[in-house]
Amino acid sequence: MKLGLVATSALIAALSTTAVSAETLRLLTWGGYAPEDVIALFEEETGHTVEVTTSNNEEMIAKLRATNGGGFDLAQPSQDRITSAQEEFGIYKPIDMSRVDAAQIIPSMLEATATNTTFDGAVFGLPHVWGTSGLIVNTAKAAQVTDYVDLCDASVAGSVSYRLKRPTLIGFAFSMGLDPFAAYADADAYKGILDQVEAKLTECKPNVKTYWDGGDEIQNLLRSGEVVAAMAWDTGGWQLNADNADITFVAPKAGALGWIDTFVLPSRGRADDAAYDWINFVMRPDIASMITNTAGNFTAAVNGDSEVSAELKARYQGSFDQAAIDNIKWYPPVPAGLEALEGATLDRVNAAK
Repeated sequence: MKLGLVATSALIAALSTTAVSAETLRLLTWGGYAPEDVIALFEEETGHTVEVTTSNNEEMIAKLRATNGGGFDLAQPSQDRITSAQEEFGIYKPIDMSRVDAAQIIPSMLEATATNTTFDGAVFGLPHVWGTSGLIVNTAKAAQVTDYVDLCDASVAGSVSYRLKRPTLIGFAFSMGLDPFAAYADADAYKGILDQVEAKLTECKPNVKTYWDGGDEIQNLLRSGEVVAAMAWDTGGWQLNADNADITFVAPKAGALGWIDTFVLPSRGRADDAAYDWINFVMRPDIASMITNTAGNFTAAVNGDSEVSAELKARYQGSFDQAAIDNIKWYPPVPAGLEALEGATLDRVNAAK
């Protein structure tokens, strides 16, 4: 009888400990980054529960501003949206690297994100899902297009497309041998780069079929053959490749332009244990593959493509060998005032005859 009472007491104590340590993780993230099957496995393994709110960069910052960093325990803004928001609003708290299984994260991405999310000597972000913009090329008709400035070649006149947005300015600058990111700290130097890019884009206008706005628009233009080469996102190229093997995403010689959606801890989050458990869980190769199969983008997990569908994995590996990954130009935080300069440049390009 005493042994039975002891065993029962031990079981109750164990269950009580689990109940105390289990937390509700309020996750503010993008669509596809927290699939239901991943949540179910996490809840089963850890005892935590997960509440998901899907959002975008602007809304994430707005929500955390409104609550002074409260309401959520883990958020996923892009890496270039962290330090400026922290400086202005103080809505995040530093990452405790001792609680992160850093060996699961691709070193170059971990380093890039740490550099771009450091404020007052503390790191505020960890890399999770990443993607790029570069070139989508119909290789049967425009195999010679391997860099951004190749879109201005006479051989593709009237059949190229790109957006009048900052990635076009940045991509062309790198392709012209300039380094726009290195000039971020000097507005005059940055304007000098923009002036050179403006001249190139104005010269290139006769080659442009149209300036595209939405992902569906550029995919339809490439699918129809009206456009044979474009600046666009990697996932769009891989989706087109599924229907037409001649069309695919190409990492430009000057480097694809990379974005990284991160993990950050809101300053008034109350479930740090669950947040770190989630980070370490989803960076496991098997779980990272599940997320990629849902979202279509790859993660910063080491061997994170190990269980990705064979078709998507082949398209990714066809676009990115290790050299192309190492050559990605990751967006740094944008200093105040530069976006206004970029907007004025793009307006003049659009108005030029």
